[in-house]
This record gives sequence, structure tokens and C-alpha cells, in this order.
Amino acid sequence: MRLVIVCYPTYGGSGAVAADLAQRLADRGHEVHVISYEVPFRLEVFHPNLLFHAVTIGDYPLFRHPPYTLHLTNKIIEVCEEFGCDIVHSHYAIPHAVSALLARQVLAERGRRLRLVTTLHGTDITLVGREPGYHRLTSYAIAQQDAITAPSRWLAEATVRDFAIASERIAVIPNAVDLERFRPLPEAPARRWLAPRGEAVLVHVSNFRPVKRVEQVVEAFAVLRRRLPAVLALVGDGPELPKAEQLARELGVRDDVRILGQQRPEAILQASDLFLLPSIAESFGLAALEALACGVPVIGYAAGGLPEVVEDGVSGILCPVGEPVCLGTLAANLLNDRPRYQQMRAAARARAERFAPGPIVDRYERLLMQLGGTDEQRAR
Repeated sequence: MRLVIVCYPTYGGSGAVAADLAQRLADRGHEVHVISYEVPFRLEVFHPNLLFHAVTIGDYPLFRHPPYTLHLTNKIIEVCEEFGCDIVHSHYAIPHAVSALLARQVLAERGRRLRLVTTLHGTDITLVGREPGYHRLTSYAIAQQDAITAPSRWLAEATVRDFAIASERIAVIPNAVDLERFRPLPEAPARRWLAPRGEAVLVHVSNFRPVKRVEQVVEAFAVLRRRLPAVLALVGDGPELPKAEQLARELGVRDDVRILGQQRPEAILQASDLFLLPSIAESFGLAALEALACGVPVIGYAAGGLPEVVEDGVSGILCPVGEPVCLGTLAANLLNDRPRYQQMRAAARARAERFAPGPIVDRYERLLMQLGGTDEQRAR
């Protein structure tokens, strides 16, 4: 199978899922071509079956904003023609599914048949895609795909409701986690640096966009900090990070907040005690799953697809949306109940093991190979 995977390269779940899938399909002998405007942050290992192609963005004075969608379309056409790819797998609908659709129309005029699949990731449906300036085009592009996947039942239902897509057209395939990379590590080296006086370590990993509600992370930490010594590690970067830092100063906890920027999160997760995730529209919660794999219970809101990942009261605790005091109080109560906490750590890892890559990549592989087969094979 020869296929194109289109994704964003930036710190976030869609890019991580796309890059990991690309590498695992390459490991299975498929020829995979990744297209983005720069190398995705998780595309780290050289593989002879895996090639990266950068979208070149021109600079013409007539255009107030460079038309990335058109440049991307052209790159998809170029790669498919040069390497004989017949499947384009778009991660995140806007603009990737649109560009793939345009590319298919152009290639059809040249006698090449292109199959399209889109994996929805969350805000492309719940936020960006619902904006009036994008909604009709997003709906049309998704409807024209040969296959559609979503990582949670919640996101699939939101797509059916808001974009009039038939429910039977959406395959729910959860995100996977690398259980070797993300695993518990007793005496994690980063812990001595993060908490030199033996404080509890709370962590939040995200792209720090408004939907992540990072200010509520800081508010919850301030509540917990009044009850026990603790530090908060913030991993990642984004527009809401300066607000979080300012709020930490206002609440008097800035000295206990570690702003770590973009980096491999596993070393920090392995050194942490709890993961805070107060998102109000988490489509799946890949960062939460990675925390669970490291044996770190998740404290968050019972919102979106997160309850499909975190078992409330077993591998973490989920409380009503919008209550940071609830998050902080629950976190403090759990850390002070050591038998329950240790039980929850073991349950967190056990839960993550249900999202092992093998079976999940199997499902993607079967779907993609069926699309790329003959009409007779697809009918079976």
C-alpha cells in the first residue's frame, strides 16, 4: 500500500496520532508519505518506507494571506503522481480534507483514482468546523470522503449532530499509546529536579489553547497547594500560557510552577503524581492516556470523550465541568489517601494497556487497505 498522510506538525493530539500511525504503517512494510508545512514533532525516527514532503508556501504581494489550502492541494497532487499513491489520509478536517478533495478532482481528470479518508480530531468539529465561515465547506468535504474515523463515540455523535453525517459512515477508532515509551518509572530522574524537597508533582500537558482551560489548572493547583506541599509542571506552549503564568503570580503560587515548554513529555509524566485536565470539549484526551500509561491518575472534567478514556473513580476522578475548586479538592483528597492513590496508579496503567497500538493500527490498516483494493475487494 502506498498512501499519503496529511497532518499538522504542531504540538497536539492530531499531529501525534498521525505521525505515530505513519511510523507504524511503515514498520509493516507500507510506503507512507507524510505532508505538512514542517516535520511533525513526533516524526522522529528515520525509516526507509517513510518520506516527508514539505508544503512550500509562496509569497505573492497580491495575496494578503498565503493560500495554504491551494499549496497543500498542489503538493498532494505532486506526491501522488510521482510516487503512485492512491490513498490520502487527512488528519484534522480543515483544510486537509478540503485539499485532498480538490486533489482527487484534479487527478481524476488525469486518469488517476484517489481514495480519501479523514480522521476527525476534535476542534475541527466542535470549534473550527462549526464557525459560519467554515461550516458548509467542512460538511461537504467530510461527506465526500470514502471513509471517516473519529477517536471517540462522543466526537462521532457530535459530527452526526452538527454536520448531518450518517452515523454508520463514521468508524470509531480510539487513539493508541506507546506502552514502552510511556510507562511507569520508579525513581524517575526528573522528579529530583522538579520537586527537590519531596513535594507532590502535578502536571498538565497541552497546546495551551483556550479549550484546554489552563487557567483552571492553576486555580485547582492553588486550592491543592493550601493543603500540602506541591509543584505544578506545565509542558507545552500556546497562547494561554502567559495568562496561566500571570494567574499563578496573582494567586501566590508562581514559585511552585515549572514552565517547561515543548519537549518529550514522558520524562515529566513519569515523575508526576497527578495529571490535571479541565478541558470542556476534549474529544479523546491523548495526553491523559499517556499519563495513565505512566501510572499517573487523571483529575479532570466529565466532558467530551474523556470518560471513554478515564474510568471515573478507578483510573482517575472526573467532576462536573467548570469547578476548579472541585479539581483541587479532589486532587488533595486523593494524594492524602495513600492506599487509594496507589490502587489508582495501578488501575491507570491497566486502563492504558487497553489502548495498545497493535490492535488499533490493525483497524486502520484494514480500513486503508480495503479502500486501496479493487472494487471487488472493497465489496467483500
